[in-house]
Amino acid sequence: MKKLLLHLSAAILLSAPSARGQQKLVTLNSELQRLCDIAQLPKYISGSYEAQRSSYDTTGGNDDGFSGKYSFVHKDADGTLVIFEAKGKGVINRIWTATPNDDTLDFYFDGKNKPACSIRFSDLFSGKVFPFVGPLCGRQLGGNFCYLPIPFQNGCKIVSRGKLMQFYQIQYRHYPNEYAVKTFDPDLSVAERATLEKIKKLWGAGERKVTDFYPGRAEVVKTNATIGPGRTITLFDRDKGGRIVGLEIEAADIKEIDLKITWDGEQNPAVYAPLSDFFGYAFGSPSMQSLLLGCANGKNYCYFPMPFDRSAKIELVDRGNTGGRSKTIKANVYYTDKKRDPLTEGKFYTCWNSDLNVAKGKPHVFLNVTGKGHYVGSILQAQGLNAGMTTFFEGDDSTSVDGVMRIHGTGSEDYFNGGWYALMDRWDTRMSLPLHGALDYSLPFSRTGGYRLYLNDKISYSKSIFQSMEHGPQGNAVPANYTSMALYYSDTPVSEITRPSARMTKSFLPDTLMLYPQLMNFSIWGDISVKPGFDAYVFTAANDARLRISLSEIPFGHYKLYAELKKDAQGADIAIWQRQTVLSDWMSLRSEKPVTEQQLYLCDITIGDFKNTLTIVFRSKEDGNKLSLSRLIFVREKG
Repeated sequence: MKKLLLHLSAAILLSAPSARGQQKLVTLNSELQRLCDIAQLPKYISGSYEAQRSSYDTTGGNDDGFSGKYSFVHKDADGTLVIFEAKGKGVINRIWTATPNDDTLDFYFDGKNKPACSIRFSDLFSGKVFPFVGPLCGRQLGGNFCYLPIPFQNGCKIVSRGKLMQFYQIQYRHYPNEYAVKTFDPDLSVAERATLEKIKKLWGAGERKVTDFYPGRAEVVKTNATIGPGRTITLFDRDKGGRIVGLEIEAADIKEIDLKITWDGEQNPAVYAPLSDFFGYAFGSPSMQSLLLGCANGKNYCYFPMPFDRSAKIELVDRGNTGGRSKTIKANVYYTDKKRDPLTEGKFYTCWNSDLNVAKGKPHVFLNVTGKGHYVGSILQAQGLNAGMTTFFEGDDSTSVDGVMRIHGTGSEDYFNGGWYALMDRWDTRMSLPLHGALDYSLPFSRTGGYRLYLNDKISYSKSIFQSMEHGPQGNAVPANYTSMALYYSDTPVSEITRPSARMTKSFLPDTLMLYPQLMNFSIWGDISVKPGFDAYVFTAANDARLRISLSEIPFGHYKLYAELKKDAQGADIAIWQRQTVLSDWMSLRSEKPVTEQQLYLCDITIGDFKNTLTIVFRSKEDGNKLSLSRLIFVREKG
């Protein structure tokens, strides 16, 4: 009975009106609801702001967690590490790391000396320790993520009992005094468990439809039309307030089609972007299949709620060259009559930014606007202009809210909840999860991309927001093309737009492409052992053994083939074949003193329909049987 009375007293206090009026109650369940009740996305969370504690190198260098020097707030007397500390009211809504360990984390709430929750750091992401379960918590793309909300009423401190912490980010929302917050309890209530199951069902669904997000009745406007170069077709035109709750478009070819959405007769469109970029394509190919936006089974879909006051118009614009072919468009626009509440909701806007050869010394900008609103999504395609490793993705994200830098990341793939690019089964291919994913990863093209959606962690701002991404580990010095889509809600119309053009939307095709052994697809005939290394793979081969390498990632054409490799006293003789055709003479990799050949010419090679492999044949002796390969370099012949 005593315990029941305490619970009742707490409930009364949490619901009691404050001196400033009725307090708004924040609980674990209310935060979980934001992860599945998509209708809440346009609503402001007034007075609050998002912030982040991370392991980024505060000197501007690239030691964002490697040494652990910047991976704690301070050390306690016993040598344990305080990795997060916040005063007042708030909720932790995202924890990420690329380096989970088995040290215990202790969560202290409301100034208490005893931890309310203790868990191994790695178990936050394993999905095996309740309530830190999938799909809110998991491991993929080299990253480990936890989206289980952790609210606190009067401060929170997280302490690692270990002596070393490396890469991590902890993002949280700070609430002002007019909110009452019920502190996290790992023993979830019946209602909280039910919401967790609701999230699991929604996020785990296969092909989603509008009724998965908006169970009430929605009207639909269907279009089946033909569009051609220079033409514009209208998918939706309404002179009455309401809200769009779903947009589905089927088309065989959308590379030269732009999406244009205008609210309430505003001077500039709220959305003006290539259709492919809006739906998360990667360099012209379908890729993204997130919870609310993407392309699956030939259907492009968007289920972000888009309220408007008086009118809405959705158009498709074909900017193709005269003489181009027509395309058939099938579209469904779902809407309701529920108008926007200007006091509590923003309108949906996007910012498309095609940043060709990003300025040296300056970051790529996702969004830079004034007004009141919140940021809900990023989509990025990025390609290095110099052949080789994707070092531009060492750049950090940063977000300033109302003139204060609140969020600073530890690397580009980290921002997208991934980690460790160019490593097998890490950030090495395209993959979609409900809130984040990799759009692409190609070392030959030196390109990648990612996306991230914000639901309960949407970044609120009252006056302004500036979000950017560096290109390169330091000084924004790596040449690259960046194209991004920023998604946000605001009370302020778009002040200026960039109209897409053929030049801005054309994918960059480099003349030099590289294959690295860690991501090569190869097969072996004969006796060959492989030893992976940091900067080279060492192949030790018997005489007449063969290493066949797939060239499926290299475009058709004629190339000069070079290699970066090491010669030493144990080097073998090798020759390059293409199936049963000999392309090169025997070459010796033997050298009394170790030497690195940066660009050793191997042969000329043609890649086509039936010529998409090469084979390295070994002529080995007891004292010469090794190939130490760092990369293959293909230089396209012009003409």
